[in-house]
Amino acid sequence: MSPTVEGPTHASAQTAVSAPVSAAYSYCEAVTGSQARNFAYGIRLLPTDKRHAMSALYAFSRRVDDIGDGTLPTEAKFARLEETRAVLGRIRAGEVDEDDTDPVAVALAHAARRFPIPLGGLDELIDGVLMDVRGETYETWDDLKTYCRCVAGAIGRLSLGVFGTVDAQGAPDAARASEYADTLGLALQLTNILRDVREDAGNGRTYLPAEDLAKFGCSEGFQTDRPAPGADFAGLVHHEVRRARSLFAEGYRLLPMLDRRSGACVAAMAGIYRRLLDRIEREPEAVLRGRVSLPPHEKAYVAVRGLSGLDARTVSRQAVRRRM
Repeated sequence: MSPTVEGPTHASAQTAVSAPVSAAYSYCEAVTGSQARNFAYGIRLLPTDKRHAMSALYAFSRRVDDIGDGTLPTEAKFARLEETRAVLGRIRAGEVDEDDTDPVAVALAHAARRFPIPLGGLDELIDGVLMDVRGETYETWDDLKTYCRCVAGAIGRLSLGVFGTVDAQGAPDAARASEYADTLGLALQLTNILRDVREDAGNGRTYLPAEDLAKFGCSEGFQTDRPAPGADFAGLVHHEVRRARSLFAEGYRLLPMLDRRSGACVAAMAGIYRRLLDRIEREPEAVLRGRVSLPPHEKAYVAVRGLSGLDARTVSRQAVRRRM
């Protein structure tokens, strides 16, 4: 299934932009650089026009997330999210002028004219954050997967609208690019959930499926830096890590379908999260003591590896072997 196109499709040739649009993109890049260190490592590898578009997508998504994670009363969050949805509606309708006072709207509107971005994915993101505001919990993995598709799978599909796809040897199922982008988003989100399990608990949120928590004796939650007595916390983490690895393996099939620099961007972002997953697997209880992260030099190595195309070539070879 290919991305839904909303708005005209344009080639991603480098073109000059007006001063107001350039300023709007600069604002979005500043937001991205300060708020999304892992994400920023990947998009640095993109050509200017795609980097700008991805920054605009991130800045809008960050606005939505900040409303959900902020300290406003619940009803005020609902109102702010619907106001943000109205801004998205104006962008979709072509009603945002270059001199609009909202730089994120200006940048995203310009990006949506340049690339076939499926803007409905941002509606899905808002729907997912509304689930957070309502305090929803998830009984099964299928329930959690619905949430993850809204807040992360949708971002994968939005990003694919910017990246586009190319015909490549080893990618005979390019029609499934949108599906793979969605699955890779799920892999990243599940990794995030594992990394942030203590922080989320402190904010009154539990994302891991209730049936998994019960299976491993972890239903009491994660309010301290040690598992509850009798809980098999390591078993729970390893169970979710295996699930995330399976999602990564499926989602990585996207790489051979992307041009070199777009593939490098995706490989860098996904590679950082896969290494986080490795660390979490080696020391599960570390996530109860604080946020697990990678040092800058390791992130830089992952970015260089992505730019080399090694991950994409590996996936292509595996695809060829599967067909033999």
